Amino acid sequence: MNAETGTIRKGRKFQQVLQGARDVFMRDGYSGACVDEIAKAAGVSKATLYSYFPDKRMIFSEVARYECTQQAQDTLSEIDLQAPPREVLARTGRHLICFILSEFGQRVFRISVAESDRFPELGRRFYESGPGMVEVSMCTYFDLAIQRGELSIPDKRLAAHQFAELCKADIFPRVLFGIQTEFTEAEIDRVVSSAVDMFLSRYGTESART
Repeated sequence: MNAETGTIRKGRKFQQVLQGARDVFMRDGYSGACVDEIAKAAGVSKATLYSYFPDKRMIFSEVARYECTQQAQDTLSEIDLQAPPREVLARTGRHLICFILSEFGQRVFRISVAESDRFPELGRRFYESGPGMVEVSMCTYFDLAIQRGELSIPDKRLAAHQFAELCKADIFPRVLFGIQTEFTEAEIDRVVSSAVDMFLSRYGTESART
């Protein structure tokens, strides 16, 4: 069944299947993962697995979507969106970098890029679950800050991606090319603080820049 037309059915063992699939994808990658191993890791039959997911692509897409959604929800629950923009942006930037540096974040990114030529829907679904979700979350905050007169942003969608890219400067390229995989708090703060300064110099009102 084609992953574009297949549907996901949730049931009693849905989360169990997701956790098993997550473990297998993290261990074996996408190409190395097989449905038999996923079913075994999840402690379910292949019939049960296929009753939830039509194929492996949909399983991987849902694992990525679920993890990214959880990360976004955790970030929003831990950050006071009523706080000054500098504090909100700094905390958001650190959460973003921590996800990028996590083993899961790195593995899912590499899998999605590696398989996107053969399975374009994987790349699209990861974009929607990752950068797309960052965009939605940031725009939600921008609306609040704009209403309070703290930010002035003519293109919220563009600004959301600009902030994400500023936070990845000097860190993501090093991770991507295997130059450096671990970063100190000081190294992360250096990049995030600069990102916040640059963002507020462009979009912050006078009160927010102080």
